[in-house]
Amino acid sequence: MTKPSAPALLPLALFLALFVGSGLWFQTEGVEYAFYQVSAPVAILPAIALAVLLAKGPLHQRIDTFVRGVGDHTIVTMALIYLLAGGFASVAKAVGGVDATVNFGLSVIPPALVLPGLFAIAAFVATAMGTSMGTVAAIAPIAVGVADATDLPLLLTVGTVVGGAMFGDNLSIISDTTIAATRTQNVEMRDKFRMNLRIALPAALLTMAWLALQGSTAAVEAPGDYDLLRVMPYVAVLVMAVLGVNVLLVLFTGILLAGGIGLALEADYSLVSLSKDIYTGYTNMQEILILSLLIGGLGALMKAGGGLAWLSSVIDRLSRARGGQGVRGDAGKVREKNNGKNRDKCSEAGGVRSGELSIALAVTATNVCVANNTVAILLNGDLARDIAARYRVDPRRAASLLDIFSCAVQGLLPWGAQILLASSLAAVSPLALVASIEYCWLLGLAGLISIFIRSPRSLASAPELTGSDPS
Repeated sequence: MTKPSAPALLPLALFLALFVGSGLWFQTEGVEYAFYQVSAPVAILPAIALAVLLAKGPLHQRIDTFVRGVGDHTIVTMALIYLLAGGFASVAKAVGGVDATVNFGLSVIPPALVLPGLFAIAAFVATAMGTSMGTVAAIAPIAVGVADATDLPLLLTVGTVVGGAMFGDNLSIISDTTIAATRTQNVEMRDKFRMNLRIALPAALLTMAWLALQGSTAAVEAPGDYDLLRVMPYVAVLVMAVLGVNVLLVLFTGILLAGGIGLALEADYSLVSLSKDIYTGYTNMQEILILSLLIGGLGALMKAGGGLAWLSSVIDRLSRARGGQGVRGDAGKVREKNNGKNRDKCSEAGGVRSGELSIALAVTATNVCVANNTVAILLNGDLARDIAARYRVDPRRAASLLDIFSCAVQGLLPWGAQILLASSLAAVSPLALVASIEYCWLLGLAGLISIFIRSPRSLASAPELTGSDPS
């Protein structure tokens, strides 16, 4: 078992200090593109070196740990999505697909509803696909085109797509985060969905209302001519998403379809042109692809060094200090509760809230470190189950909180996959984009409010404990 170690998290702090700190400094100096002066893939190199130095064991073993993190299944899958998303966006734009889609959309959607429409489409696609990454890859280029055709800010339109994608991913029953949350807490997907909907839906409705106000005065140029055939790649991507086709196959098919349309409709478009456009899309994804691989390796070193275990242990101690008594050794007290002799303190409203806050804090802190909401849920599954049992938190509620807060944080991390992908497709700073993803801010706020305003009746409705060891 990995021994908890706080110093194992120092590499992450160093990376953030170099990446964020340098960007803020250049910004105060009035330098253009302040956050591009020191690129993230370069800023992370000293952090990786520090992580290797702090790691224990022979040097070759530390390097092997880093390489295994780089080659993690989730990381490699993200890298492939980056490449195919870049290729699809580049080819579709080259053959006129973006312009045609934007002109068609602006011709049928009232200007005041352009932003809510983007949010709803992204949410629908993400719910069907079960992935926010694929949704951002498919719709972000359209958002960029909408911003170009209107006076709407680019960051706002792209942030709208990211928010809608996170909303759909959070609720989708085929999302990997949903599967991880329900499996670790041993609850049904439909029950977790209902719990999530009570928190996510109000946040989504508030977001759409705010977006409608922001877009109410949008000056939309007269839509240009459009050829519906050039819209077909996006339509095909959306249909396949609804049918639940694998995101890699969806994007690959989109490239082939867009390329085929270009070859058929453009006289000077050839296979060589198609090849160049695909490669251009690859190169556009270079920075985030490299950063994602390096983050995977850094995360593996921090985990192996005990950094994540230290986070869990600190949160566990805090939760116990705020009124919790461990399930182990207190099983008798829990059973006596059923006989009316000795009700556990954790059955009180304050105790339940402490448990819920602990679960939220645990998955939030871990997500910041690993920049992957699914991994964060999996790493905190046992801890969340133990806290839920100790504080009489409904397991369905625990699963919901894991997914809600990991989703909210993931959608706001400048080094997270979703923002990196969206910022690359829109050619904007990841840090600048964070402030424009209103949904994720509101989702986190709604999650906190739901913890503090739950009625005593709803708190008392949590399932009775049996006194068994949840781990």
